[in-house]
Amino acid sequence: MTLERWMTVGLLKTSSSPETIAHRPEAVFHRGHRGGQSGRRRGRTFIRSLLNAVLFCGLGLAGVASAEDQPQWGQDCSRNMVSAETGLPESFDPAAGTNIKWRAPLGTETYSTPVIAGGKVLIGTNNQRPRDPRHKGDRGVLLCLDEADGTLCWQLVVPKFLPMLYRDWPRSGICSPATVEGERVYIVSNRGEVMCLDLAGQANGNDGPFVDEARLMSPDPSEPMDVVKTDADVIWLFDMQAELGVHQHDASHSAILLHGDFLYVNTSNGLNDKHDHIPATGAPSLIALDKTTGRLAARENENIGPRTFHSTWSSPALGRVNGRTLIFFCGGDGVCYAFDPVTSLPAAGTVAGLKRVWRFDCDPTAPKDNVHQYIKNRSESPSNVKSTPVFHQGRLYVTYGGDIWWGKNQAWIKCFKAAGTGDITSSAELWSYPLERHCCSTPSVHDGLVFVADCGGLVHCVDAETGKPYWRHEAKAEIWASTLVADGKVYIGTRRGHFWVLAASRQKKVISEIKLDSPMHATPVAANGVLYVATMKNLYAVKTAAE
Repeated sequence: MTLERWMTVGLLKTSSSPETIAHRPEAVFHRGHRGGQSGRRRGRTFIRSLLNAVLFCGLGLAGVASAEDQPQWGQDCSRNMVSAETGLPESFDPAAGTNIKWRAPLGTETYSTPVIAGGKVLIGTNNQRPRDPRHKGDRGVLLCLDEADGTLCWQLVVPKFLPMLYRDWPRSGICSPATVEGERVYIVSNRGEVMCLDLAGQANGNDGPFVDEARLMSPDPSEPMDVVKTDADVIWLFDMQAELGVHQHDASHSAILLHGDFLYVNTSNGLNDKHDHIPATGAPSLIALDKTTGRLAARENENIGPRTFHSTWSSPALGRVNGRTLIFFCGGDGVCYAFDPVTSLPAAGTVAGLKRVWRFDCDPTAPKDNVHQYIKNRSESPSNVKSTPVFHQGRLYVTYGGDIWWGKNQAWIKCFKAAGTGDITSSAELWSYPLERHCCSTPSVHDGLVFVADCGGLVHCVDAETGKPYWRHEAKAEIWASTLVADGKVYIGTRRGHFWVLAASRQKKVISEIKLDSPMHATPVAANGVLYVATMKNLYAVKTAAE
């Protein structure tokens, strides 16, 4: 399909001859860290940061603030996927157009959860349905859409990490969700590059200091592409492979945590292609970058690499415990760690170590040594964590268990106190609840209840205080996405295209079941009175129709 045809159907808001923004061929192509932000923009970013801190984090991070935008995965800081939006629909029908505000076509595979901020919707996908015919073949793509109508504002297009099959899985696209603060978008690309982007894209010019987008988006950097107004504007870039020696596995995934002046990023360090060892045993699993420049500020030094069973896909969370702010991170070794946050940049040329406060082993009786001998063992293996820890009222809720591809079948959700120092494994646990089979889902905690899905195709409701089960729902298919709790409802999609709306209550009630066009791996989100549901192929903006 031609670029002009895409414009005809309203997917690009430019003329049929996009204005070319002159790239700078003399610029050196470098994937190291880049930085810079104008004083005016930094001021607005500070104000937005302050407002976010007041609205979402509060003193105890316990409540749900009045929701508007949804600028990161889950609630700011705590990662709890609970929204205060009201008036959301109980059902919708894309074929009939019922309660559909707009639909935006994606690629053919979409694993990224959308975020909504500043009048834009951002979601990662692949390039199998190109929006720009200049980009041919498999690519990672981050789409920036207009929140009002779903039309394209700009896109980040990233070549594949070739020829490494298990470093950047074919057609998986950009899997990470974005994190937005003010005019800045933070994202981890399919190549393991942490990027800071301009929310306005190239519409307001190619801001620096990174100005070599022409080579960045070209499969062959020696043949730079013209930069047009529908391309992304990269402010700085930090390449985790080049700078840290990270060996990402299958796909790079991180929902970046932003706190103060720093970004906390899990690195996706993992197995080699033969799945028999970790090639980058010394590479960190969690790092902190300066949000303004992309400079590496700190890294964990817990020796997680050798004990990582498959990869490191769990994203960090944050909470305040007994007056102390903590960064929570679940490693690929099945251990949850708490670190003190970074408060200032270290001296030039140095990298600080993240100071560990405590560690909690989610599966203390599982094998700990020579862990890769248990690859393909479905009855005995180490556990890992593929979800994100959720902080709520002084407690952490974590799903963990055998690896979905290579480990034992058992999985659990565990609740434990987030206080203490040292090894708190034996003292902090409050309860544990068995799930059906494997788990990729992050729990939602609301009104004394925990809602969580599993790969066995079940949605569970348990008591947040005790772990006592109230009900479970058979969703007819495997679930990789997480639950959204909003407006008294639980929203969840399956890998066979079933979208469920359940009552967020102690009594099980199925409100509706909608069959959509393709599988769902993204978590539904709500913002500004609209429910966003991403299938593999389409993003639906769902809004209750006016009476």
